[in-house]
Amino acid sequence: MPDFRKLEQALQERQAQGLLRERRSLESAQGPEIQIDGKPFLGFCSNDYLGLANHPQVVEAFCETARRYGVGAGASHLVNGHHQEHALLEEALADFTGRARALLFSTGYMANLGTIAALVGRSGLVLEDRLNHASLLDGGLLSGAKFLRYPHGDLEALEQRLQQATADHVLVVTDGVFSMDGDIAPLVEMSALCRRHGAWLMVDDAHGLGTLGAGGGGCLEVQQLTVDEVPVLVGTLGKAFGTAGAFVAGSETLIEALIQFARPYIYTTAMPPAVAAATRASLKLAREEGWRRERLDQLVQTFRREMSAMGYQLMASSTAIQPVLVGDVEQAMAMSEVLEREGILVTAIRPPTVPAGTARLRVTFSAAHTDAHLDRLLQAFHQIKTLRE
Repeated sequence: MPDFRKLEQALQERQAQGLLRERRSLESAQGPEIQIDGKPFLGFCSNDYLGLANHPQVVEAFCETARRYGVGAGASHLVNGHHQEHALLEEALADFTGRARALLFSTGYMANLGTIAALVGRSGLVLEDRLNHASLLDGGLLSGAKFLRYPHGDLEALEQRLQQATADHVLVVTDGVFSMDGDIAPLVEMSALCRRHGAWLMVDDAHGLGTLGAGGGGCLEVQQLTVDEVPVLVGTLGKAFGTAGAFVAGSETLIEALIQFARPYIYTTAMPPAVAAATRASLKLAREEGWRRERLDQLVQTFRREMSAMGYQLMASSTAIQPVLVGDVEQAMAMSEVLEREGILVTAIRPPTVPAGTARLRVTFSAAHTDAHLDRLLQAFHQIKTLRE
């Protein structure tokens, strides 16, 4: 038997620090009212921002396609797993993003790993925001290129690194909406810096696409940026669109290069055709039903106003991600447990996911949340505030 004592020690240390993660089993469809491990909860920790994960039209598209074509794709895209449903979804995503082409990946993690490595190579340089998602940071680390991070949102630091760059290819990578803070990257300024210094800009708008902008075009729509200003756009399908998988959108040259050189694309089984069909249905709903974004914004504004009035420290976010900053890990865990006893699920986010001293409750909203749901959440936070005082 292998000697796992070092692993056991690492697990014991993490548990002693209150940082051990545990999984739970969801026993219902995704939505505001869920059942986990046999107990009913009101959930405020899902990424189903538009409430589409269990939409009847999306479910029917999935079922109908599964009945016609089966469940699995059966092979990678470059063997014989590239189904006509994949091609139709890629066309729809290209149209949605206003770009020449889009390319499907099985997960967002794979999209980021594959794209970064394919674009820069060992002679390149990758510059990333320190608070980027783990998949982006890992993509930079594993690309083989020189990899440097800059302080969160610090344009002066980014410009300094661009001025000092001597690599053949420089790729600047950022989240659009930062997943743990909920704030939005200053993409207009970043794009100007990249163009001035001959660098490419890659934006992962996983949490912005579908939720921001009048048409759901995300951070790039809000900041009015074109494909020339942001040549590489990454989006995930498991958040606002309620399904699974990811895509990269850009020019004909970019997408063809990824097909040839992005190893996670080349050597992975394609997503099930039924998922692609379901995503086309959810994408159509997301584009046409602007009331979902309006509802999301209304919930966020009310939550921020009421929480600020109660004296809670919120972070600078106008998005569906609303972190309540606590700081201390034990206190964040205790608050999450109080909410759970009230039948409300809000995840406590702790290091190493966030920097030390910034533990928080990460509240996320869905267009499917009602006023009654929000009132119940606010009442629970009021009770916590009373107990702490």
